[in-house]
Amino acid sequence: MSSTKDSKADGASTEARVRAASRMHLEADDDHAPEHAPEFESVVHRMLELIGEDPDREGLLKTPLRVAKSLTWLTRGYDMDVHDVVNDAVFEEPHSSMVMVRDIELYSMCEHHMLPFFGKAHIAYIPDNKIVGLSKLPRIVEVFARRLQVQERLTEEIATAIQDVLNPKGVGVVIEAYHLCMMMRGVQKQNSQTVTSAVRGIFRNDARTREEFLYLAHGHTPTVR
Repeated sequence: MSSTKDSKADGASTEARVRAASRMHLEADDDHAPEHAPEFESVVHRMLELIGEDPDREGLLKTPLRVAKSLTWLTRGYDMDVHDVVNDAVFEEPHSSMVMVRDIELYSMCEHHMLPFFGKAHIAYIPDNKIVGLSKLPRIVEVFARRLQVQERLTEEIATAIQDVLNPKGVGVVIEAYHLCMMMRGVQKQNSQTVTSAVRGIFRNDARTREEFLYLAHGHTPTVR
């Protein structure tokens, strides 16, 4: 009898250790749990019930925690500031020709349906004696992409941020993206791409500069006149 009890106790102890190890693994990954995780988890738990699922079945037991952590990571832009991201990477430099970084991958979430949209951003600016470290342009994109967004506003926010940081002669931003709210639901059009642009300064006022930017943004060689 004692042997049976010991066996059961050992089994329960092992199960408890497995659960604890699993929880530690989840908490140790890159998706840090938010401070309000219990409340967040309860909301996800109720959502699972409302769509007709059983949140207590094995496959869904940890889903509320995972979703809370995932959404917190995917919307971390609310806790990011452009000036903190750029930091001291602005340099005095007499360069006065166009600087462009193309094909910056971006992932964001549509604020209307909280479904992802994803694509590429192309950014250019013409310095006015100041340049920024090239890696900072993708980081500026991240600040605004990692929030609930609409593509139109995202494009404008990126352009405005670069204008504020550098005060250049001109800024241009083009975003090309696919929206799962159009692809998975609604009209269900799989190949529809949304293209938005925002221009400031000389990119708006000078047609030839704007044309050069748009040609380069779309991967073409600008027309020489």
